Order: sequence, then structure tokens, then C-alpha cells
Amino acid sequence: MTVPFPLPDASPAELGLDPGRLEALCARIEADIAAGHHSGAQLAIARHGRLALHRSFGEARPGVKATAETLWLLYSNTKVLTAAALWLLAERGALRLSDTVAEHLPGFETGGKGGITFIELLTHQAGFPSAEVPAEAWEDPAKLRQVVCDFSLEWAPGSLVRYHPASAHWVAAAVIRAVTGEDHRVFLRRNIIEPLRLERELFVGLPEAEVPRVADMRDVDGSVRMPEGSLAHRAAGIPGGGGYGTARAMAAFYQALLGGGALAGRRILSPRTIEYAVRNYTGDRPDEYNGMPMHRGLGPHLRGTTPAIRGLGAIAHPSTFGHGGVGSSYCWADPASGVSFAFLSNTRQSEEFHGPRMDTLSTMAHAAIIS
Repeated sequence: MTVPFPLPDASPAELGLDPGRLEALCARIEADIAAGHHSGAQLAIARHGRLALHRSFGEARPGVKATAETLWLLYSNTKVLTAAALWLLAERGALRLSDTVAEHLPGFETGGKGGITFIELLTHQAGFPSAEVPAEAWEDPAKLRQVVCDFSLEWAPGSLVRYHPASAHWVAAAVIRAVTGEDHRVFLRRNIIEPLRLERELFVGLPEAEVPRVADMRDVDGSVRMPEGSLAHRAAGIPGGGGYGTARAMAAFYQALLGGGALAGRRILSPRTIEYAVRNYTGDRPDEYNGMPMHRGLGPHLRGTTPAIRGLGAIAHPSTFGHGGVGSSYCWADPASGVSFAFLSNTRQSEEFHGPRMDTLSTMAHAAIIS
């Protein structure tokens, strides 16, 4: 029996969105494909629990057209899914987000890390942005735990905001297992993905049977990126950057966050938990990684009121929150309008192209909100 997608379709006009402006947004994506910036993409826009737009563009792989069934590498959009697992554990009383990580992952205090809180971990203030987890630890829980406990500090925790591309969320995965006894992939599937009825379109840990649906992730020169194209990488469910999904699944996930933690009558989180998670914990402090304030929440970042922001759109409401995937994607939610947005593509572009591209696409989406 096929489970219906949790967002019913609606026309843009029914949802207070300008159809012409959305068509202009789609035309801009098509122009980027024609110019060779990427070979394929997918876009979804939802509002008030209904799907206004879900469109695929170009090719998923050479000679294979992108379709509604195509799965795209989410890269760091995965971070918000992993963070939501910690939100849920806090809601259940298994931990407090103000706790130190070491309280729930004994051994993590090694090397001066004992005072790092979950808030610092999730807002990229932990102090070990360059730490790496080797591939041999991906499927070995004991080795993973040892690796993250042995991470070395590069600066004092809390003293800087600097994006942690992968390390912080591997720590989160180790905590999930330590607290629940479950692999983070299993926990996310059971508690976030399946309750939202997204199990056919959102994966952290991709089953081999789903690989034929995957769009190859390519580099700017057109070559397939490795190890992203390997079965091991796809199966690992790298918690800071290895999820796969469709644009409409990500738009639906963000609709659940806009709905106070519920979608189509199925609740995964409480409204107060969402409110706590999407506060600005870093103010206007610049992120040393990209040199601009990112207004970090506990997983996503926020638009805020600074002149520019990465990915969410210059004209976004200050409360808009979301995350991107390196060089390829962005997903966000606007509490002021109830709109969620997801753009996924299959080329890891340079930041010089990707940043302005996403500012333009997101701004065009915000401009389509007319009532």
C-alpha cells in the first residue's frame, strides 16, 4: 500500500503566491542549467501544509532525466535533521540542551572539552571545526565514540563561532547512541522521518535498493564526486552531511517545524521546543568560516536583520530559518508567512557562484508571497 505524501497539492494562487513570479523563479533555474552551472535540480515550495510547487529540472545523471522520484544528496541540510533528534531527546527528558556533552558521553571531556554544552555544539562554537571521522569509524560505534572523544580543541569553546562542517554532528550521533542505544540513522527514521510519512523520500542512511533513484553529485568540471558516490558513503548517513531526499520532503519537514512540530496531524516535536531551537544564540557575531553573521540557532541559522545572509534570501523576514548544502542546495522556513522552500541540485559549485545564486533564488521565492 502506497502511503500518500503528507502535503496535498494546491495551486500557488490558492496559497497566496504569485504564479508568474514562481514561473520566473523556475526559469532562472532552467537558465542556470542551460549555462552549465549544474545538470539537474529540484524545487519545492509549500505553505500552510499544502504543496504549491514541486518541479524537477534537467538530468539526475547523464542521459537520465530528473523526476519527482529522484533523490538528491542533502549535504549539510542533514544537520537540521540530526539536531532535531537532540531536540526530541531534550523534550523527553533524556538530556538538557544546556547540559555538557560529557554528561551524556563520558570520555568526551578529554583534552579540555568537558565544558562544551549542546548549545555550543549545535551553534558551531565547540572549538574543533577541522576534526574528522575516518571512514572506518562510520559503521563501528566503539571506534566512532573513541574518535569523537579524542577530538582536539583548536580554540577555547565558546570564544568563536566557526562552522563545523562535519565534526559537531558526529558527536551528536555518538550521543544519540549513548543515550538511546540506537544508531542515529535508526533513531531518525523511527522518530522523525516515519512519523511524518516521509520514509519514501527522506533518508539518513540510504538503503542500497534506493541507489538507482539517486542523482550523481558532480564537481564543477562535471566529474562525479567521491566518496559521495560510493555505497559506503551513501549508507553511512553522515549526520552532518550525508542525508538524501526530495525537495518536497524537505519542504514538508520544514512545514512540520512551522506547524509547531506537527504535520498532517502527526506530531514529532512540541511548539515550545521549536521556539527554543530557532532562537538566535550567536547574535551578530561573525562566523569565522565565511566572515558574516549567521545568527545560529540549534541546528538551523536565521535571517536576522544584518544587511546580508547566506542562502535564506536578502528580503526574507528576520525570523526565517534554514540551512544549506555546500555549493548545491538550501532549505528554509518563514514563520511570518508559513512558506517553506527547498532547492536541491547535483553539482557542488563554488561559493562564488552558489552564494549569490541562492540569495537570488530565495529572494525570488520570498517576492512571490503576495498575501
